Amino acid sequence: MIVINDRVSIDEDEIEFTYIRASGPGGQNVNKVSSAAQLRYDVRGSNALSLRVRVRLEKLAGRRLTKQGVIVITANKHRTQDANRKDAIERLVELIKTACIEPKKRIATKPSRTQKRRRLERKTKRSGVKKMRRRPKQSEE
Repeated sequence: MIVINDRVSIDEDEIEFTYIRASGPGGQNVNKVSSAAQLRYDVRGSNALSLRVRVRLEKLAGRRLTKQGVIVITANKHRTQDANRKDAIERLVELIKTACIEPKKRIATKPSRTQKRRRLERKTKRSGVKKMRRRPKQSEE
């Protein structure tokens, strides 16, 4: 069981791992050993998340989300499978924690009468500055 927070936890059976060859450090060993971990988590098929969290998670996942609703996280920072596996799980947990935070609703406010007056005064002043930059009008005689 992977604990996200006090209300949300994911069963380890819902996460699928595949191991692939990683680029980066490892010398000649990098060509022989599949040390990169690829985590797959089916968001739409999971019962651990509420609908709201699921929708936010799909938005947060971005390009890591497939059309079928599966999040794919590839971890290849470390040289060992175990370290990459832990890294992938940590990244998934952070993503889900972020999705669990409900965004605050924006409360629409109106500008005060003083703010409106100041804004108009600034516009008038700026207009005057621009008028002074113009060429003077030729007097007709």
